[in-house]
Amino acid sequence: MSPGSIFEEAYGRPDAGSAGAAGGGTLSGTVEEIIYAREDTGFVILSLEGDDGGLHSVLGVMPDVTEGDLLRLRGRWENNARYGRQFRVLEYERELPSDVAAIERYLSSGAIRGIRLKTAHKIVAQFGEDTFDVIENHPEWLAEVPGITVKRAREISEEFKKQSDMRGTVMFFRDYFGPELTMRIYKRFGSESVSVAKENPYALCGEVQGIGFDRADAMARSMGYPEDSPSRIECGVRHVLVSNAAQNGHVCLPEDKLTATAAGMLHVTEDAAKDALAVLISQGELIAERDGDGRLIYEKHAYADEKYIAKKLSTIDRKCIPIDAGNVDSFINKEEMSRGIRYADAQRRAIADALVHGVMVLTGGPGTGKTTVVRALLDIFDSMDLDTALAAPTGRAAKRLSEATSREARTVHRLLEAEYAGEGADGRRLTFRRCEKDLLDEHVIIIDEASMLDSALTAALLRAIKPGARLIIIGDADQLPSVGAGNVLHDIIDSGAFATVCLTEIFRQAQESLIVTNAHAINRGEMPTLDVRDRDFFFLQRVSDVEIAATVVDLCVKRLPAAYGVDPMSGIQVITPSRRGAGGTQNLNALLQRALNPGDGEKRELRFRDVIFRVGDKVMQTRNNYELEWTRGNKEGVGIFNGDIGVIEAINTSSQSMTLNFDDRIVDYSFSDLDDMELAYAITVHKSQGSEYPIVIIPMYGAPEMLLTRNLFYTAVTRAQKMVILVGRQDVVRTMVENKRQMLRYTGLCRRIREKAGD
Repeated sequence: MSPGSIFEEAYGRPDAGSAGAAGGGTLSGTVEEIIYAREDTGFVILSLEGDDGGLHSVLGVMPDVTEGDLLRLRGRWENNARYGRQFRVLEYERELPSDVAAIERYLSSGAIRGIRLKTAHKIVAQFGEDTFDVIENHPEWLAEVPGITVKRAREISEEFKKQSDMRGTVMFFRDYFGPELTMRIYKRFGSESVSVAKENPYALCGEVQGIGFDRADAMARSMGYPEDSPSRIECGVRHVLVSNAAQNGHVCLPEDKLTATAAGMLHVTEDAAKDALAVLISQGELIAERDGDGRLIYEKHAYADEKYIAKKLSTIDRKCIPIDAGNVDSFINKEEMSRGIRYADAQRRAIADALVHGVMVLTGGPGTGKTTVVRALLDIFDSMDLDTALAAPTGRAAKRLSEATSREARTVHRLLEAEYAGEGADGRRLTFRRCEKDLLDEHVIIIDEASMLDSALTAALLRAIKPGARLIIIGDADQLPSVGAGNVLHDIIDSGAFATVCLTEIFRQAQESLIVTNAHAINRGEMPTLDVRDRDFFFLQRVSDVEIAATVVDLCVKRLPAAYGVDPMSGIQVITPSRRGAGGTQNLNALLQRALNPGDGEKRELRFRDVIFRVGDKVMQTRNNYELEWTRGNKEGVGIFNGDIGVIEAINTSSQSMTLNFDDRIVDYSFSDLDDMELAYAITVHKSQGSEYPIVIIPMYGAPEMLLTRNLFYTAVTRAQKMVILVGRQDVVRTMVENKRQMLRYTGLCRRIREKAGD
């Protein structure tokens, strides 16, 4: 049972929708009782004996607070329908009690592990007002108290110092960060948190989730760090490199581009940026590699991943034992007879290459028979007693692969048994149990939707493949590249080092679908057919952005449900190029939420930043979370992934949690994780990768040229299973078809693969 559900069982469910501000203010007093606490977030509900003589209900993020603490609080009063008047804390100060009675009460509360009621009384009786000084600075004196050994005295002192460290950390960072970020800092650096920040505030950047360069820089500048301090410039240079990986997919950057960008951002000279870069290279934090007349700069992990991918792919291809050509033809012929079909020449070649080579790439658009090839290979490998693993980068893609093959398919992360260990920039650092020390058992690894593979995940996958195993890579090279850094599928194909088959023939059944034929037309740079009214691809012309948005809402709310009986929540997905603008996700989500799930004063809701989340809302997970536990009936599991879409079933403001349903997987979700969630009535094309939806609506409106591209349009269209509806301007359709622009991604993988192939 989750912490939230335990609390609800004991105290009932608060009416989140009824909570309203009743004015700000201050409050001080002594903590009477901790009613509820979440260790992971620091959120507590407590009763406070106020200096005014009253007993008050208080809630907020206060990770270091215990019973008996003296608190000075700033916040606001709220009225809760179930609990009445409550004080929600925005800022707090914590003090230790100073009089003997309060000290004894504090110790007897269990605030310090190892001290209970009788022991507390003995300690205070002996040391009085000096008790805390003795515990912290003279723990050996505690051994004079009957019942306390030297070992126990030392443990009590260490626990007290730990709490003092936490208290000092909270006090130090309160002027810079909120309590949640402060707690993350403490989890990462422990008792060294304050000293680390004082010595170099930029050390927090990249080490603590939520603290990027801008926040670290603001803290440093307020502490008096000059604009041209070496620590600042070094952090800024590294930030430019890392942020370009995260936002633009670059594995590396040319040296001149990196230093010029960093200098402009930091308002320093390029020479200063070059000096900082030289220091980072000398420390091994960044790697420089000669590239023609210049140098490419890598973050050390990205550099190692790229080198490993090239080396391991070459090794897999060389060490796999090929199947005799005569046997290959026999296998294919038997499969044709068994299934009563005739494979196209390209399909036969793909099957043969997968049997002959250690690494094989299969690419092609919708309706070209990639799944048919996979089914044939699975049958053939079964007949050879070879174990096969099926995987895809996302949960939805894995589910589709499983449905298409009637075999178990997993996410790549699940295949590699992803887990967290230690501390990293995202809290605990992601690791994979399956690696070079614990290789995958399967003889054949088939990866679908490989266009979504980034460099880091590809390296992790390859580390887990055993010698002699086969790797079959399947994807549509014309779709958008991975969200993460790298352009792996393109680089592998462009290297020319491995067997590659591109399926181009559209099979008769697929030819009957305008979705398929229009997708291929778009990919060829041709206008799709827009004037056929009785098929599965429609164009509704609208001129203004306001008209486009209004029509999208009308289709979702009224027209499509009335005409086809489709559920607007599960059966329709709006996919749009941009987050901004009238046709962007931000505006459309607000409009669709208002139309499909309006606030009525009864539904619980909460505001997070500029977004209202409400019970009944359609939402999307935007970052892989491998620790979220879910239940589906009697089945339990772990992990909710980037792109998973669910519905909010309950919101509990008192326990700071909500209950979500992801395809019948029920999850308790902490408010502290809301940065990883957004409304999903409308999503970007990038977020739709690897997924399919019954009906897809695509707004065609004015947006930046870099977003109105052919491959983005092609990707959006190919997400639809049954129907595509374009809403907007025909000139935008033409612009997207004609715009072959693809975002350049700096990588060295293609060159490295070619070099390894030549060894």
